[in-house]
Amino acid sequence: MSGEKPLVTRPILPSELTTWVPGGILGMSDGLGWRDAAFRRYDYKAQDVEIPPIDSFMIVQYVRGETPMDRQVEDGRWTRCRCRPDNFSLLSRTAGSHWHWTTPIEVNHIYLTRKVMNRIASDICGEEVVDVNLHDIVEGYDPEITRITSEIAREAMDPRLGGNLYAETLSMQLAVQLLRKFSSCVYKGNPHQAKAFSRRVIVEIEEFVDSHLCENISIEDMAGVAGMGVWTFNRYLRQSVGKSAYAFVVEKRIERAQSLLSRGDLALKEIAAACGFSDQAHMTRMFTAKLGVTPGQFRARS
Repeated sequence: MSGEKPLVTRPILPSELTTWVPGGILGMSDGLGWRDAAFRRYDYKAQDVEIPPIDSFMIVQYVRGETPMDRQVEDGRWTRCRCRPDNFSLLSRTAGSHWHWTTPIEVNHIYLTRKVMNRIASDICGEEVVDVNLHDIVEGYDPEITRITSEIAREAMDPRLGGNLYAETLSMQLAVQLLRKFSSCVYKGNPHQAKAFSRRVIVEIEEFVDSHLCENISIEDMAGVAGMGVWTFNRYLRQSVGKSAYAFVVEKRIERAQSLLSRGDLALKEIAAACGFSDQAHMTRMFTAKLGVTPGQFRARS
């Protein structure tokens, strides 16, 4: 870089980045009325740049060009990799960084504010989150992140009716994906003091599991009933019923199998399918581990 840079006494704004990283601006969200998110597309030549802390979380989506990339965050270790289209890099807010690349590239920058990240993190985790740290990722790949960031870029480059609301929805989706897979949170108070579900929520979870027992029930599906993230859901469920989500579903499958076995009008393989076991052998293993008898023995005693 050439030229003297101004003295930095605060985290810089996304709009100020070109002072430290000169490049052509190909598109931006300025003036579109977006809240808690911003977008810029840059055309960069090869550079070696030191960037002061930015007041927002930055997601870099590589659009065109392939380049070796070296990066150091704060005074930590250097990371060396090769970035190409569909890769992304993450940078936490207020983290200074040093970047070096040797080939021209075109990139999208998406910025998310601390406000939106903390709010969504608190909703997902069921605890008050006071700060979020993105993982030190330079050559990330995730199809969902690519989809969301590409859609944000399309909306910024070609705004449509209701664009500010659509951009807000997309930025929330992006925040959720980052929080679930590429971040750690700092909690207010003790994050390990788990709360329990109300009886009403337990009943709703039981009804959901019972109605989908013949299907492959995921923890994500169960957490959705309670309106929370997987990690928080498992903590709440364990505190409420004393078992994990997996053990909870297995117990419900065995209870259903017991009921059907007692009726005596279905073959064992039909009961296994109706209860969501992968096959009769799977049901036998789970049944025996829980009750100490096989399904056939249980039926004979009923």
